[in-house]
Amino acid sequence: MRRHISALVLIGGLAALAPPGFAAAPIPEFSGGTVPSLAPMLSSITSGVVNIAVKGRVREENPLLQDPFFRRFFNVPQGQQYQEREFQASGSGVIVDAAQGYVLTNAHVIENAVSINVVTKDNKRYPAKLIGQDAETDIAVLRIEPGSLTAVPLGDSDKLQVGDFVVAIGNPFGLGQTVTSGIVSALGRSGLGIEGYEDFIQTDASINRGNSGGALVDLRGQLVGINTAILAPGGGNVGINFAVPINMARKVMEQLVKYGAVKRGRIGVSIQDLTPELAEALKTVRTVGAIVARVEPGSSADRAGLKSGDLVIAANGVPVNGGTQLRNTIGLTRIGDEIKLTVDRAGAEKTIVVKVELAPAEAAQKRGLER
Repeated sequence: MRRHISALVLIGGLAALAPPGFAAAPIPEFSGGTVPSLAPMLSSITSGVVNIAVKGRVREENPLLQDPFFRRFFNVPQGQQYQEREFQASGSGVIVDAAQGYVLTNAHVIENAVSINVVTKDNKRYPAKLIGQDAETDIAVLRIEPGSLTAVPLGDSDKLQVGDFVVAIGNPFGLGQTVTSGIVSALGRSGLGIEGYEDFIQTDASINRGNSGGALVDLRGQLVGINTAILAPGGGNVGINFAVPINMARKVMEQLVKYGAVKRGRIGVSIQDLTPELAEALKTVRTVGAIVARVEPGSSADRAGLKSGDLVIAANGVPVNGGTQLRNTIGLTRIGDEIKLTVDRAGAEKTIVVKVELAPAEAAQKRGLER
């Protein structure tokens, strides 16, 4: 009762501050009319969002195993330097191809898994095969026996705008399928140190432990992101949540299905963000883009005609806001494909087509901006 009184006092106080002649908007009446609801959209796609149940083993290094007395007293076998612990975990996933039985989830959901089961909304359990995983983007692809499955249609995350309404669907805390809603709070979040390739959608749609790998959909019911992480300084949800854009996840999935791993591409350049100081040095009025700091001699970028000091402003027609975005585009492009770069060179725009080549193993493991 006390809560209701406090609310009424607050509302009354606000009303008293209203200017003379102010009239509050009438509360709409929905008797006999249609009440706005997301239920029709959700009913068509929630069968495509699944629970991922994992059993696995993880190694635990015990400093006591280095003690000869401890080893002798507990008869620890010679050479054993670690112990194995079995664990059970759960997360979420999204069926994206019903005909082939492909399921997208996060790589960290199935990390160290010995067995993986996919549980659908109607409690059907399917043993899953791991097709491939990519820790750099935190994306994994599973395959289950196709049949009466429902796939969530893929959207276009490049068309998202800040303020668009989105819905998160997953299995938080093992409670079962849960739906939360919010908006796109920001786009292109990077530099968080969560993954090697970061281009996150930030949303205030509530995401919690167990939501990892679940769906972020727009109001058309199209999949625009794979829920991945939250910022939780106090251990709970504070409304800052992140999802991998579906366009990035789709590129990773294509390679995982085809090769079982992601083959990183490169063109042989070092890139950095355009800063106000660099913009002044380049005598450009542009405020965003990626600067080519160095071109590797003999690389595909060198052969295509890219030069140090070129300001890349678009890749394949998509505006480039910074070095991280360009790095992601290059690194996730299939080997042998070409990228059309629009560059600003001394105030004149040029189009340069560069072929993406296979990155050496040591370059693929680096998380710098050299691509």
